[in-house]
Amino acid sequence: MELHQLRYFVAVAETENFTRAATRCNVSQPSLSQQIINLENEVRHKLFHRLGRKAVPTEAGVAFLERARRILLEVENAAKELGDQSGLGRRITVGAVQTVMPYLLIDLIARCRETHPNLLVDAHEDFRNDLVHAIVEGELDLAVVPLPVKDHRVSVEPLLTEPLLLVVGKNHPIASRSEISISDLSGETFVSLGDSSTLAAQIRTFFGDQKFQPRIGFRCAQIATLKLFVAAGLGISLLPQLARLPDDRDSLVYLRLTGSVPTRDLVVIRHLQRYQSRGAEQFLAVLREHVSRYLQAGGGGSP
Repeated sequence: MELHQLRYFVAVAETENFTRAATRCNVSQPSLSQQIINLENEVRHKLFHRLGRKAVPTEAGVAFLERARRILLEVENAAKELGDQSGLGRRITVGAVQTVMPYLLIDLIARCRETHPNLLVDAHEDFRNDLVHAIVEGELDLAVVPLPVKDHRVSVEPLLTEPLLLVVGKNHPIASRSEISISDLSGETFVSLGDSSTLAAQIRTFFGDQKFQPRIGFRCAQIATLKLFVAAGLGISLLPQLARLPDDRDSLVYLRLTGSVPTRDLVVIRHLQRYQSRGAEQFLAVLREHVSRYLQAGGGGSP
């Protein structure tokens, strides 16, 4: 039994298609199919029902799948652990959602180049569900995402709870007010991130709990664009405290809502069973210290 046969088997089981599995494994479809046949002959069980273009694991295939995944995971962990012992440069890949990467991780990665010159950090910005999937697949070592995270294969470490602040243009009529409630916003036009954003979904939930229906006039893909709309006086919005930058004070005002204040919880996720390298531990230690200093400073501005 060869490791590549196990990888092909897992790929077919997860894609339910020999052609897609071959593409994923970067091998020709006939070659992959022959290796699956060889594997079936070796274990003396049929592992897939061939239903036209669809391949569905048999009962034996389902039982074998978990063991195959475990074997591949152990081999991957062993390789990473041996790499840690070499004393050479360590490379990790970290991920974050779009409302975290620019405001928390970029400066941190730059700082790691100075404090840990042997630690090479690659970064990947994406939506929460895609980052969770990348953690499960072993494509990322760590990721910073907002709750909730419900995949049982993922370890969740609390990192930061931050308020969502009302952001308005500097010349907006409510910019100078000391107290603002949800009811004061009934006539306002809102600027929102797109529906795929976890932040937008969280804000919708908060407004729903408050029985408030905002008028969304503008939708953006990036916070930078959202801020430009607000600075131009075209609408108002809610943003996480992390997104408040020193340069914003020239055109934007951030305010806390009175009454029920919306918050979001940021967590660090990693795979429960994958080997956590020294590089990942080093990065985590720097991240924890970074956030601790930010909280001690009152959470104002950029950490």
